[in-house]
Amino acid sequence: MSLQFVKASTSDALTLNGISKRAFDSDVQVGAPSAGGPPGYMSVPFHTKMARSNHLYKLTDDGLIVGGAILFSDKDKLNIGRIFVSPEHFRKGYGIYMMQEIEAMFSDVKEFTLDMPIWNVRTNAFYSKLGYTEARRDNEFIYYSKKHE
Repeated sequence: MSLQFVKASTSDALTLNGISKRAFDSDVQVGAPSAGGPPGYMSVPFHTKMARSNHLYKLTDDGLIVGGAILFSDKDKLNIGRIFVSPEHFRKGYGIYMMQEIEAMFSDVKEFTLDMPIWNVRTNAFYSKLGYTEARRDNEFIYYSKKHE
């Protein structure tokens, strides 16, 4: 495996959009009420805009795009808007690799934040395993935080 986690360009938006759509639609298998995802998850213009504004990242394995992330940096905080991996590549360690890369790339950040739907048991367990703790929750989402010393 030759993994690289780097900023995506607008030319990657179409590929990442397809991966995002398939990844989030697959959540229906782990408790999602229906196929769907976060705002813009299946919109090429959205992914193009995220690439243009330097929020879109891609994970490649030997040059093949296998996943992506949308990250929002705000002073000493980084919000992990979403990460996604192509369903045919689930359970291969790509998600863990991306999260480790994100934390290493933004080593000056004091806190990483993210949120996800309460029903998503698979992803909630994933982030807990990586040291993210629940900061709060509402009727729909759990909000996670990880302090960076």
